[in-house]
Amino acid sequence: MNSVWQQVTLATLPLQQWRQVSYVYRIVGSLQNWRNGSWLMQHGDAIAALLISLVFALSPFVATNLIGVLLSACILFWILLTVSDTDKRAGLTPIHLLVMLFWSISATAAALSPLKRAAFTGFGKLSLYLMFFILAARVFRSPKLRSFCITIFLHVALVVSGYGIHQAIYGADSLATWVDPESPLAQSTRVYSFLGNPNLLAGYLMPAIWLSFSAIFMWKHRVPKILAIVMFGINTACLLLTQSRGSWVGLMVSALVMLVLLRYWWSPILPQFWRKWGLILAFGGLAGALVLGYLFVTPFRYRIASMFVGSRDSSNAFRLNVWRAVIMMIRDRPILGFGPGDLVFKQIYPLYSQARFSGLSAYSVLLEITVESGLIGLTAFLWLLTTIFSQGYYQLRRVRDLGDREGFWLMGAIATVVGMFVHGSVDTVLYRPEVSVLWWMSIALIASFYVPQAATSQSSQTPEWVEER
Repeated sequence: MNSVWQQVTLATLPLQQWRQVSYVYRIVGSLQNWRNGSWLMQHGDAIAALLISLVFALSPFVATNLIGVLLSACILFWILLTVSDTDKRAGLTPIHLLVMLFWSISATAAALSPLKRAAFTGFGKLSLYLMFFILAARVFRSPKLRSFCITIFLHVALVVSGYGIHQAIYGADSLATWVDPESPLAQSTRVYSFLGNPNLLAGYLMPAIWLSFSAIFMWKHRVPKILAIVMFGINTACLLLTQSRGSWVGLMVSALVMLVLLRYWWSPILPQFWRKWGLILAFGGLAGALVLGYLFVTPFRYRIASMFVGSRDSSNAFRLNVWRAVIMMIRDRPILGFGPGDLVFKQIYPLYSQARFSGLSAYSVLLEITVESGLIGLTAFLWLLTTIFSQGYYQLRRVRDLGDREGFWLMGAIATVVGMFVHGSVDTVLYRPEVSVLWWMSIALIASFYVPQAATSQSSQTPEWVEER
């Protein structure tokens, strides 16, 4: 059974042998001599890290068109790095293969779309994100560059969440109807910071929360650790103040995942009592905090209760109407969908909608993928997610056995992917550039730890951090 699972998740795939016989892969390193003679390209990965950091630094504050320009610059530089690469052995992982499969299916869906021009525009946007993932996965293989990019992102996120806290204290104008006007919370402030939308802000803060939590363990010395604790607290508080119900559920599920990962990480040094009761007590404490919040925090109670009133809540009613129309769209083109991109959706959706409101997307990443690339695309996406979590587990086991504290970044990335996926299952945030780049950044973090499983089985020594204790 374990062997079948490894084959399904491509854990035992001989990528090294494929690289040796692949004609496509032969272009890698074709300009290697030029790179060896270029002072600038000898620092190519560091320059790529600066470009990635620039995307993180500007994306919350600039128009989406400029984000596209920055992503295009990243891709052009990735091409330059690839054709002049000095190491042909690194870079390709099972996650990359599934990403390329998903990209190929989306290309086919665009080619067969009834709205080809709009579909290829959407496919171009998707390609920007996927190639950004490839560049980030390459850069993050370096622990120093990985830490540098994450640090830049966390400092920018602190500014974003700090302004959100400011809005909660001093008030902010609602730029849209984000709360049911008949709700007791109709006049409450849902913070949105620089992103202009509370749900979008919540999606942006999910990776900031878990990477700042990881930074508590990763950053050395007292002052950086205190800063990481402050970041974690402010990011979490700001996400809660968005009153985004989907992100609250995502945060809770990702917190449970993080607790399980921490239990696994520390299992070699935990006393028997904590090995047996640690997770139970932690889950109980989390459940107790949720109950207390429901009983004593009025906004939290009303927002949680609104999840279970069906169409009596205007936000629920809107999503239910959209989902009904989307299911009818899927029934008409179930195999490869209508083609990728919001432009296609906006033109097709009115033909199926029975409500007076237009829909920007399917408000669910699973339904959106099915509409865009059909059940084939959905299958590829679920296969990709399965491989991501499988590889995350394999590599976490490897770095734990090696005593490599970089594993805390890996745990933060896994928790982030879980939280963003849960949130994206009931919202449209994963298709917004400010959040999409962070989604693929988190996947790139997991992919950057890849070492073939044959190599992981060779590390069975006692972790260094166990000996230190």
